[in-house]
Amino acid sequence: MTSVRTRLSALRPYLVSALLVALTVVGLVGAWRGYELRSTPAAQNLAVVDTTATAEVQSEVSQALTRVLSYSYDDPEPTEQAADEVLSGQAREEYDTLFASLQERAPGQQLVLTAQVQTAAVKELTADTARLLVFLDQSSQRADDDEASVSAAQLAVEAERVDGAWKVTGLTPL
Repeated sequence: MTSVRTRLSALRPYLVSALLVALTVVGLVGAWRGYELRSTPAAQNLAVVDTTATAEVQSEVSQALTRVLSYSYDDPEPTEQAADEVLSGQAREEYDTLFASLQERAPGQQLVLTAQVQTAAVKELTADTARLLVFLDQSSQRADDDEASVSAAQLAVEAERVDGAWKVTGLTPL
């Protein structure tokens, strides 16, 4: 009996070392696997993993589009101000072209446009960029129309966070 104890006592340092090596290997494999999981595109897309950030960009972009796509011939100032605040880049350039044409035609038609975002889905989201799919309705009312006409639109929207606020940088009709 003492010979078994003596043998175990002699092997104890080796057994402890082998156990430490095994635990280290298991820990390293676990850390590597965790890194691989965090490195997948889905895990890096905040739209998949961060509901608060996703809701924030949905809300801000929806409000921005509602403001810049609504227009009244007799008070264009709010639309111009909204464009200054929420548009930049390519979206701003395209909007300026559209807005200039609208300002020419709208007073003669007494045109009023009202936009309403029906839904906005965030496809991709990082800390500073977002890509969304937006469905919106825009009604137009002219002085010579008895009823407003309503049209639906689907837009691919790109946005960037600038000074803590989301700005629309790209609008592509689908």
